Amino acid sequence: MGAISMESFETHTHSFVVKIWLEESAEEAGRARWRGHITHVPGGERAYVQSLSGIAVFIAAYLRRMGVRPGWGWCVRLWLNGLKPHGR
Repeated sequence: MGAISMESFETHTHSFVVKIWLEESAEEAGRARWRGHITHVPGGERAYVQSLSGIAVFIAAYLRRMGVRPGWGWCVRLWLNGLKPHGR
């Protein structure tokens, strides 16, 4: 297998910063929810998420641009959680 050039590696690499926290309101005592945001480092795009699945949805858009197609199982899990697997 040949060596991958650094230029090729960089064009097929994405970096993300994820910040998550548990949020609990007075009305929902004992029922905390995940909240957070994810930022695509090279482009600076940011999305706020209300579940951990939202992180996968955000990243999936970048994977699709690289030619990666999610499997049916992944799409069904997102659909069952009320999320759209087809991107932002």
